[in-house]
Parts: sequence; C-alpha cells; structure tokens
Amino acid sequence: MAHENKVLKSINTPDGGRCVDIYRRPDATFGFEEFRRDTEDARGWFPIGHHAGLIFETQEAAFTQAKAKVPWLADVIGAD
Repeated sequence: MAHENKVLKSINTPDGGRCVDIYRRPDATFGFEEFRRDTEDARGWFPIGHHAGLIFETQEAAFTQAKAKVPWLADVIGAD
C-alpha cells in the first residue's frame, strides 16, 4: 500500500509562489506543510515550513495551527 497523504485543502499566495497544504495521513491523522516554488525552477514545490511532523486529530486543528504558524496565511484567507 502506498504511503501517500491526501491533500484536503491547498491555499496559495496570490502570486502563486507559496502554498499551504492541509492533509490527511494514511493513519487518519492530519497535518499541514508550507511549500514554495520558483517560477524559473521547473522542479516544482519545495517544503519550507518544517511542519510535516506535527500531528493533529482533526482537519480543523491542523488548519488552526497552520494559520498560527504560517505568517501570510491569515492575510490570504482573511481573518476569522
């Protein structure tokens, strides 16, 4: 069986240079990571947040922590 996280939500900056993915792991826990990509580099997205090791019981908890830990995210989605 493949070890793949299922992305539930992906939020991008308006310029498309960064994103945050909220995902469910195969063990039914949740997590998030911040990524960046450079338009001149065709290799794609690179994790930069070092949040992948955080484990949450719910998608909502992962999303709440993503908003707290990724400085630009609240501005992109709007303050709750």
